[in-house]
Amino acid sequence: MINISSAFKSDRLMKALTGMTIYEFNSLLISFKRNFKINKQIINKNKERKRKEGGGLKHTLDSIEKKLFFILFYIKCYPTFDVTGFYFGGVNRAQPCRWVKKLLPILEKTLGYEVVLPERQISSVEEFQQKFPAIKDIFIDGTESPVQRPKNGKRQTRYYSGKKKRHTRKNIIASDENKKILFLSKTKPGKIHDKKALDKSGLVETIPDDVTAWFDTGFVGVKKRNIMMPKKKRKNSPLTKEEKQENRTISGIRILSENAINGPKRFRAISDIFRNHIV
Repeated sequence: MINISSAFKSDRLMKALTGMTIYEFNSLLISFKRNFKINKQIINKNKERKRKEGGGLKHTLDSIEKKLFFILFYIKCYPTFDVTGFYFGGVNRAQPCRWVKKLLPILEKTLGYEVVLPERQISSVEEFQQKFPAIKDIFIDGTESPVQRPKNGKRQTRYYSGKKKRHTRKNIIASDENKKILFLSKTKPGKIHDKKALDKSGLVETIPDDVTAWFDTGFVGVKKRNIMMPKKKRKNSPLTKEEKQENRTISGIRILSENAINGPKRFRAISDIFRNHIV
């Protein structure tokens, strides 16, 4: 058995281990318990029981609280399964792998139930207005997460990012002025350009004209009426002092997008090299 009680004595330690404060953890735990029980009922309904409930070896994660702590710890610290098994009861590395496959979908459903997951697809202006009625400014940027170098030559070329000089996966992220992520595009290979990834997501066409869209110079050529973007220096056309000052002002406001992206990247499962090919 494992003892996680010491983590509940310090917000600092809890955030270091799970990315959440004690209050946030306990709030999420309520919904996680509900979804875990629903998932268990579905599994047991299609499974023939061979022994009475509670029989057999005692589970290392013997409470739902420990199960939630485990999956959050895994995402925040992102240890290998060997290391995870050592810290959680000294079990074989295969056991944490099974736990992750079981608990990660439940956590995703729980976060969806709490309405904290970003939208993955918006199909129309009306849908955008319905989901984000109070939005007046939206900050759009691309982000890349490293992946293991593919062995296949064609996949190596597709996933190699000239921007990051490594193999990555790319997403387009849209956030608001409060640094809340509103939209996350489908994942694309790292070779694709930010502008092309944005075009494929179809996000720009759904943004109302009265909403200001903020971009960096990686999105030059975006066709939208109300946009704010720094001016790019040309070879034979240097920027004036006024244009440089305007660029500084825009960049100072648009930094909110970078701050929003950095929030999830505190979780090492997002910022470290992605290695869960099956999960």
